[in-house]
Amino acid sequence: MTDEPLPRLRTPPVVADPAPHGSAGDPTADNAFPQLIASARAGDQDAFAALYRDLHPRLLRYASVLVGQDAEDVVADAWLQIARDLERFDGDLLQFRAWTARIVRNRAIDHVRAQARRPQRAAGLDAVADRPSPDDTAESAADAISTSAAISLIASLPRNQAEAVLLRAVVGLDPAGAGKVLGKRPGAVRVAAHRGLRALEEQLRRSDARGERS
Repeated sequence: MTDEPLPRLRTPPVVADPAPHGSAGDPTADNAFPQLIASARAGDQDAFAALYRDLHPRLLRYASVLVGQDAEDVVADAWLQIARDLERFDGDLLQFRAWTARIVRNRAIDHVRAQARRPQRAAGLDAVADRPSPDDTAESAADAISTSAAISLIASLPRNQAEAVLLRAVVGLDPAGAGKVLGKRPGAVRVAAHRGLRALEEQLRRSDARGERS
């Protein structure tokens, strides 16, 4: 099956960058997370707000590549489910990010299916065959894909590459966590992210070359 590109974004959602994980005062740092999630599960609104501030920009960027301008609605629905099911979550910070990303992806799939029943059909989220690879370059791109323009570039990638890049470099998941979200092996996530980043690098090179000639 040919993997079609996801829809390009006309105006990607603009959201603030999340605070660097582990920075001073970061309430979601690994050592603070167990108390934070316990407080949120017990109904502490400040704790839940801290989780929201950390995750919402990441999830919104991920959803923007899946459903474009409908990302806000999809992520809002996802947060309702996150709040409802929070008591059932048990895990560390990376597992929490993977859990929330999976909820967003499921909501996006529901949205795409609903759109497909309307006259203007939205793109699907079909899986493609994957092959493992030891290459893993997603970490080096974390600072390079925080703008709306970059998200638009990512949205032009084949969907498996776009999702892998976002889950690794924006949501902050390791290959195993991203693999659980996508239903793929960690090696497949690595190779998809690697190919996506190579394609983005080539697009940026071509854009720079055109700018120099103009």
